[in-house]
Amino acid sequence: MTDPTTGDGHDHDHAVRADADRRYLGVALGLIVAFLVFEVAAAFIGDSLSLLADAGHMLTDVGAIAASLIAARLATRPPSETHTYGLKRAEILAAAGNAITLLVVSALIVFEAVQRLIHPPAVRGGVLIVVACVGVAVNLAATMTLARANRQSLNVEGAFQHIVTDLYAFIGTLVAGIIIVTTGFRRADPIASLLVVALMVRAAVTLLRPALRILVEATPEDVEIAEVRRHILEVAEVVSVHDLHAWTLSSGLPVLSAHVVLSDGCSSTGEAARVLDRLQACLAGHFDVEHSTFQLEPIGHQEHESGLH
Repeated sequence: MTDPTTGDGHDHDHAVRADADRRYLGVALGLIVAFLVFEVAAAFIGDSLSLLADAGHMLTDVGAIAASLIAARLATRPPSETHTYGLKRAEILAAAGNAITLLVVSALIVFEAVQRLIHPPAVRGGVLIVVACVGVAVNLAATMTLARANRQSLNVEGAFQHIVTDLYAFIGTLVAGIIIVTTGFRRADPIASLLVVALMVRAAVTLLRPALRILVEATPEDVEIAEVRRHILEVAEVVSVHDLHAWTLSSGLPVLSAHVVLSDGCSSTGEAARVLDRLQACLAGHFDVEHSTFQLEPIGHQEHESGLH
């Protein structure tokens, strides 16, 4: 049973989910590494840019999943004197790094694809078909594995998006192989590699946008500051609110702080403690913000404050 004063039940559930997520990520990583070795060998045998392009994408998947595993473990470390929030943002840094890597690899593949569109080399379509079929099977298994994890985590969602992108890419590669075998149209291979690039860029943007929002401490997308202010002011004892800030510490962990001015007499009557309970319950109920900090002030205290935001 959860202790409402300590949140031990919530912490235990979170730890159980984190352990399960690491297991799912580990299984997916093993599948992708095994297939990566197979695909690189097949790309050289078949002289296929689309296979090399996807191998590059698979390599970023390996890095993404490995970084997710490391970040997930770091995020479970408790707060310390030097890291008072712990290392919960490790997953955000990993997600941003993975997105940037995707963009760099995409640029390199585009350059090579243009060269092959101009001077298309001979490609063994049969090799493309065999590798693509294996790739679809492996990525489908990895996708189904990660679909069971907590995708509210930017870590897990990033890894999931990488693998889903590969699944679509292998379908494109399979189509390219069939076209080469049946028609001899060799440019189908670099065209398929450009489709892989498009999927890589889409995955990168999907990862980078929320990661950057968290890193620059932007207001959570589902929290409207004006609406929060209105709810706070609706509490009868609240006179005004200032220094109202909302940001995201890590995936699914919004945080809010504010200075709240209370009417005269609240402190002496003990009403301030009940006001604090109502404010925190309001934020948790209406905005799903469970981590909030309020500085309760008497009228006139604001005049003595410096560095207001």
